[in-house]
Amino acid sequence: MTETTRLLKDLVAIPSVNPMGRDLQWPEVFEHRVTAYLEDFFRCLGVRYERQPVAPQRENIVAYFESAAARKTYLFDVHQDTVPTDNMTIDPFGARIENDRLYGRGACDIKGGMAAMLTAFARLVREKPAGAANVIMACTVDEEHTFLGVQKLIQTGVSAAGAIVAEPTNLGIVHTHKGAVRWHLTTPGRACHSSSPEKGVNAIYRMGHLLQVIERYAQELRSGRADPHLGSASLSVGRIEGGTSVNTVPDRCRIEIDRRLIPGEEPGEVLRQFAEFVKVEGKTDFPFEFSDPWTALLPLDWDGPEGKSELVARLGRVINQVRSKHEVMAVPYGTEAAPLAAAGIPAVVFGPGDITQAHTCDEWVSLEEVEQASDILYTFGSLH
Repeated sequence: MTETTRLLKDLVAIPSVNPMGRDLQWPEVFEHRVTAYLEDFFRCLGVRYERQPVAPQRENIVAYFESAAARKTYLFDVHQDTVPTDNMTIDPFGARIENDRLYGRGACDIKGGMAAMLTAFARLVREKPAGAANVIMACTVDEEHTFLGVQKLIQTGVSAAGAIVAEPTNLGIVHTHKGAVRWHLTTPGRACHSSSPEKGVNAIYRMGHLLQVIERYAQELRSGRADPHLGSASLSVGRIEGGTSVNTVPDRCRIEIDRRLIPGEEPGEVLRQFAEFVKVEGKTDFPFEFSDPWTALLPLDWDGPEGKSELVARLGRVINQVRSKHEVMAVPYGTEAAPLAAAGIPAVVFGPGDITQAHTCDEWVSLEEVEQASDILYTFGSLH
């Protein structure tokens, strides 16, 4: 078993589930077990590292490879958390290997990328190639929900000539992606016994009316302004909750809304536009409430801060050395590259695995791609 595979197997076997706003009480929630593993890893390498407290049991850990002759510093960024394990058909933490695939929650998103980054970082530390760049390796928390970890990293003043953000891209380079804004919409009602529903006000029925309006809004977005790389913006209602029991008329119903942004859109403005549409088109005689967004992630623009094209070219040349060719592409999902770019650090997204495997019931990653990603990242860091 290679060092990269051993690391990946260890990482997948350690739960780091992000509860994502749900009241999950499993012993597997939060990232602190992975953080402790990473601290041991960096300590054994003998490098300088630091923990950055973000929330209870949730800390970024950042390590530094400092090259004596370095002319530039690059950031390797990867998140520690995974989505929950609901409805998985395999042991989420079994880290089973079969036919060059490692299975388990987070194998694809993004512990395969983390293992590749860790082994590349360790090779740089051990081999100290002449003229290598300085490399900061940041392992952040809460990427899957509110991006608190990368915000904390930025607040510490991290600076680099470019950042590679680990996500499953099949070893292609993502140079632009959509942003995301997420918030709640709540309809109130009045509870009563379900045997006499006319004495109450059903909050779920009220929400049903608004959902038809929201669906029309989503349809208008799909036919609206399109970005040349990313297409149109989008909106989806992903979760609904309401009521306390089947024999009680519900006095409250709440939905969670996911709005995907394209370059040129701002989170506050799209939320204002949505609220105005629902209030005008809904024509309701009942109140409803919008929460403040709990996620407000900007899009990653394709041209980005100065130095973006140089970063894309440098990484592309290295990928070609390992795989003969590479693809530069746009994707609809969001990543930590966007806030890093907004902070002035040119950023791209790169890593092993296929995004269609992320968050699935039998999540897996190709071990060959993980090894290739490690070679690519090591070569990237060792270049003059």
